[in-house]
Amino acid sequence: MSFGIRFFPPEASSIASSIDALFYTLLASAAALGLFLTVLVVGYAVKYRVGSAADRTGARARSLPLEMTWSIASLVMAFIFFGWGAVLFVRRDHPSPDAIEIAGLGKQWMWEFRHSGGQREINELHVPVGKAVVVSLASQDVIHSFYVPAFRVKQDAVPGRTTNVWFIATEPGRYHLFCAEYCGTQHSEMGGWVTVLAPEQYASWLGSQDEGESLAASGGKLFRALGCSGCHGNSSKVRAPGLDGIFGRPVALANRQTVIADERYLRDSILVPNKEIAAGYQPVMPSFDGLVDEAELQMLMAYLKSLSFQFPSFPAANSEAPQ
Repeated sequence: MSFGIRFFPPEASSIASSIDALFYTLLASAAALGLFLTVLVVGYAVKYRVGSAADRTGARARSLPLEMTWSIASLVMAFIFFGWGAVLFVRRDHPSPDAIEIAGLGKQWMWEFRHSGGQREINELHVPVGKAVVVSLASQDVIHSFYVPAFRVKQDAVPGRTTNVWFIATEPGRYHLFCAEYCGTQHSEMGGWVTVLAPEQYASWLGSQDEGESLAASGGKLFRALGCSGCHGNSSKVRAPGLDGIFGRPVALANRQTVIADERYLRDSILVPNKEIAAGYQPVMPSFDGLVDEAELQMLMAYLKSLSFQFPSFPAANSEAPQ
């Protein structure tokens, strides 16, 4: 008889089984250690109970080999779990180079997604099965957290930053999407669904949606509307860094350091242009902080990426943007 109670979420992504294996191994180890210590406590409580004939002289006895054994064994176990978790953590940050990129925006209290072709979704996300998907996350107000239990992925969307989460869905179906970070009075209502479709169904779904403009095309229009092309264009009279192929490229700075032009650098160059000045250029670029919102920043990022000939899998976390 089935009561419809699911004690564990389904494993619906390529990394889910690996995450579960680590989790259940940790759980089993903790349970075994807890059981062992419980047996010792109960055993000694019984042995030294009031009225028992146990020796209470207090003679001290110790075994150096035994102490070394449990110390070394504990250290080895700790390194095994650390290495296991580190491998999964590194794998989480390195998606396939040909991954589908989708822009995700968290706001009180909804998720908004925009596909590269311009298709928009609210609290719904359609993805193909067996294909790597990168969701580029931003927040319009407070910290939100993109969480799909069936995929075993969770990533915060942080105001003022671009974060990324990726997955490969392995089972067609419909899976819960939650915000896993308290974000205000209606936090519990901020959720949605991820619908995983077969590749041909996903292509059909994309074709049935109102495409509108692509994210990069919208970013290009905004780039020109804000006057950015007046300085960074090929025919500009103002001497400013060229942006063709900028994304993922090393950039020399005036302070003699070199950074990679990733999403963090591009964002800072738009909002805090005097933070890192490109070598050979004057700090004359105005700040657009307060003039563009997070959705517009995602458009500009998509446009700047489109100017590059190659797209790195994930922007490096310690890199930076053109002045």
